[in-house]
Amino acid sequence: MRREKVTDIQNEQNKMAFTPGLDKLIRRVADAAFAAEGVTPRLVSVVVTDDAAIQTLNREYRGKDTPTDVLSFPLYDEDGTLDADALGDIVISLERAAAQAEAYGHSLEREVAFLTAHSMLHLMGYDHEDGEDEMFARQEAILAGLGLTR
Repeated sequence: MRREKVTDIQNEQNKMAFTPGLDKLIRRVADAAFAAEGVTPRLVSVVVTDDAAIQTLNREYRGKDTPTDVLSFPLYDEDGTLDADALGDIVISLERAAAQAEAYGHSLEREVAFLTAHSMLHLMGYDHEDGEDEMFARQEAILAGLGLTR
């Protein structure tokens, strides 16, 4: 029996429709990220929210009192390695994703997929300071493998 890698996706906003297609897309991108990076699949919790809620989290955890598109919260064991059972949490502002999709001239689906791939890489240890170009190339490769190019 196939184990779902992303087993907990919750829609906690009511400003936009969160369709079954978006739910399926997030799962596909997470699965593709695990495969592309050779990381053993494990639980990823995804919360879909709005700008106000993500702004609160951004202020609380990053000291930035502004909405953002996505936040990533990796889970580590006491020894500093990624948790064997749960990779971490992703929070996506669907409201921000829609605004960015419009600004960039692509679909909401493409933007949600991009944010999911980006966050998955953060959960796996990538960061902007150590290799933004490499991270960008990896997320684009993940999306291209799913046929989600610009």
